[in-house]
Amino acid sequence: MKKNIQILFIMVIVILGAAGMPAFAGDSSESRAGGVFSETMKNYDYDIQVITACDGRKRVVVEGFKEGELLPPEKAREAAKLLNSLMNYCEAEIVAVIPKNRIDILLSVNGEPFVNIDNTDLQLPLMLIHGGQSHTEREMQIWKAEEQKVIEKGYKLFHSQLTGTNGVSCDMCHPDAVNTHPETYPKFQTQLKKVALLRDMINWCIEKPMEGKPIPDDSEDMKAIEAYILSTRKGVSLDYGKH
Repeated sequence: MKKNIQILFIMVIVILGAAGMPAFAGDSSESRAGGVFSETMKNYDYDIQVITACDGRKRVVVEGFKEGELLPPEKAREAAKLLNSLMNYCEAEIVAVIPKNRIDILLSVNGEPFVNIDNTDLQLPLMLIHGGQSHTEREMQIWKAEEQKVIEKGYKLFHSQLTGTNGVSCDMCHPDAVNTHPETYPKFQTQLKKVALLRDMINWCIEKPMEGKPIPDDSEDMKAIEAYILSTRKGVSLDYGKH
């Protein structure tokens, strides 16, 4: 599989080189992404306009228009739609090119050579995002183990009398996290007289029935309790606002 992908990239380099579009091999470091963009800009001998996403990691190069030139509405919408699609890939550094005289687009992901993508689909191949290979079984097992660690920590806190101060624990009112209904949040919570998230009700229970101190929203303990409660509702459809 890896050999086939390498052959594909070599073919793309040859094709793009013949078409006058730069392609780069480089090393495997993340710095290649910025290098690809810089080299792409240097190798253009005609007008281009670059639109950069708010994260600074996604760029759309529109051929045939000068920097600062007002794009026609249709072309501007095309560029905006493409940029929004690229934002779905949060961690990736992406340079996308909308060619002047072609209907497809060209993409370089994380410094890899440019490849052709159908502009009607705008879905990046999984192989591109993951550096030419899918997740391994070992990776999946590691991630599952890390997730389970957080859930187990939440389980212990949920069942601990020390989360409060009077000996009452969460599970005494909600055995196995029943009747917590995490899928119904956000919703207007009558006890709080405002719209609440699951974490707000967790703290309400800790402060009121359990007479404990609230847990900070961004703490590892709060994340763990939320993770445990949510894990017990796997497969349940979201239904926010339900009472």
